[in-house]
Amino acid sequence: MTVAFRPRPSVVRRDLGLYGYERALDRRGLGPVAGVDEAGRGACAGPLVVAAVVLGGRIDGLGDSKQLTASRRESLYERITATAEAVSVMVIPPGEIDARGLHRSNIDGMRRAVARLPRQPGYVLTDGFPVPGLPMPSLGVWKGDQVAACIAAASIVAKVTRDEMMVALHERHPRYGFAVHKGYGTVDHRRALRTYGPCPDHRFSFSTVARSGAGEVMGENELGAGASDRAGRGVRLTGGPV
Repeated sequence: MTVAFRPRPSVVRRDLGLYGYERALDRRGLGPVAGVDEAGRGACAGPLVVAAVVLGGRIDGLGDSKQLTASRRESLYERITATAEAVSVMVIPPGEIDARGLHRSNIDGMRRAVARLPRQPGYVLTDGFPVPGLPMPSLGVWKGDQVAACIAAASIVAKVTRDEMMVALHERHPRYGFAVHKGYGTVDHRRALRTYGPCPDHRFSFSTVARSGAGEVMGENELGAGASDRAGRGVRLTGGPV
């Protein structure tokens, strides 16, 4: 009887630091390792942004992007994009989220971000949940942006990219305060929704928007601040078209 060979699994202890996953996978010949994370999943306006990163070396100070200051994220973003072996960013617009659903859009965005990496990884670590359909082995890591350096890097790239896009959207739709709350359902954002109704960059499938009770969708001319061609200017995207 022939017994299929199975490689001995690597045990990764979470107390080995932020680079423990990458080191364990590299020792098994499964590198390079890509980390994937998204920003904007819980927002009711603006795009979902997914980033994939293959780090090129250690970067001090990496961590969950939500726990870092904006200036610290910006500094780390510059270091990540300057030194990483590969970076890819995918942007999923609100209309696609409404049409396909948030989770399906998120999963597909992660697949597309990995596929567009200029260097194909040998292994992929995703934040929170597994992503089926990847052409290489992968693992969903609980609170991955806190325990795996490559996921933390992807979290920062996605967050900085999306924040810049929301600031640009604020110029188009200033009444909602996108530059402040970045599209999340804060008290001020919900109040603006009730007062002015949703704009084309809201996610109409989200209950916060659906319950706004407003009339017709406000257009750019009605909101009247900033030409549409300024939206997205300065936002740093890689990995293909939006």
